[in-house]
Amino acid sequence: MKILILYSSREGQTKKISEFMANHFGSNVKVSPLDLTLDISDFDMLIIGASIRYGHFNSLLYQFVEKNAVLLNKKKTAFFGVNLTARKEGKDDPETNVYVRKFLQRVEWNPNFKAVFAGALFYPRYKIWDRLAIKLIMKITGGETDTSKEIEYTDWNKVKKFVDQLINH
Repeated sequence: MKILILYSSREGQTKKISEFMANHFGSNVKVSPLDLTLDISDFDMLIIGASIRYGHFNSLLYQFVEKNAVLLNKKKTAFFGVNLTARKEGKDDPETNVYVRKFLQRVEWNPNFKAVFAGALFYPRYKIWDRLAIKLIMKITGGETDTSKEIEYTDWNKVKKFVDQLINH
């Protein structure tokens, strides 16, 4: 089975999750940034992961899904969203995570498998305005506000269970 894992990542956590998944699948896996020019027809399974920034997925994700919806709906597919909201219990699955739920309602694609993973908070890597905006959002939502910290919220066991689910179906 040929597997393609596509990702849209801002600071690299979604890419890291995608590469982690690929390592657990073994052979015949290609990992690539989301790109409108990619030919996905040769792959048996497609997995798309995308991160949220300021409440939105990258517009390229919507364009890619719109362009490839017919083919995506014919193949075995999976989608996973990555965001900091998913660090909270009750907001960490596709039905309860507002960003993933809204995305899936807006597109003409119904992935066979769906997941949500908590991302990472990389304060020192952000530009000053992003750092301040994210700090404000985290303060409002009860998150970490120490801008000297980098925190990885991703539950790697949850990611592994998702991969196992994809392998076994």
